[in-house]
Amino acid sequence: MKTESNTKLAIFNTFKGKDGNLTGEANRQRAIITILGSKVNSAEKTRSGISRKIAEEDGKTWKNIYSGIFRDLDEILLPLGIAEEDGRLPLKRGPKALQEIGIPYYHLTKKGILIALSISEITDRERLLEEFFSKSESTEKEFEGILSKIIKTSPNFTYSIFQKYVKAFCDNKFKELLPFDLSKLRNISDESLSIQKEILLTFLKLSKQEKADAIRFLEKIT
Repeated sequence: MKTESNTKLAIFNTFKGKDGNLTGEANRQRAIITILGSKVNSAEKTRSGISRKIAEEDGKTWKNIYSGIFRDLDEILLPLGIAEEDGRLPLKRGPKALQEIGIPYYHLTKKGILIALSISEITDRERLLEEFFSKSESTEKEFEGILSKIIKTSPNFTYSIFQKYVKAFCDNKFKELLPFDLSKLRNISDESLSIQKEILLTFLKLSKQEKADAIRFLEKIT
């Protein structure tokens, strides 16, 4: 069983010297998590179903990528508690023993949903955010309240926080993703968060006219 302190979760891994391009492993793991976090049928959440779906989107042969999908699930996502078996589908053909036990399909755990919130390719993260906080512990309620409010006006900022949090875990900056505790980010040097904090605190001190001028300025450069 792997431990989180030496995680092999590679969703942010990039090639060196290639302008931040994600590795094949990173893209594959992100695709698996995206599928398991989406509203697709159970057959598409089996190993072969995931392989077929990814292959179809990438224009590849599913059998050629099956071993990679199998390895990511069985050696990384399942041992780390990011995904878990959600049930089994009966088989009508194949070995009798396999027909009896069926084919497993998977879904994301609470930890997996948290990781999914950091993946920009997922289009319905608001639904996942609601699902994540529906399972929140008392210690996580503080963050649930503020994030549920600011996401309505600043979704990009909100999801960037999840991205930084999960990436810090992937970089072994802290050992446990759960319970969800954003105060862990305090000990991580992140210039963009510092800049965002500085802008917000400065904006709050501006007069009404100065705020209007600042907004016009930002609209010209973004």
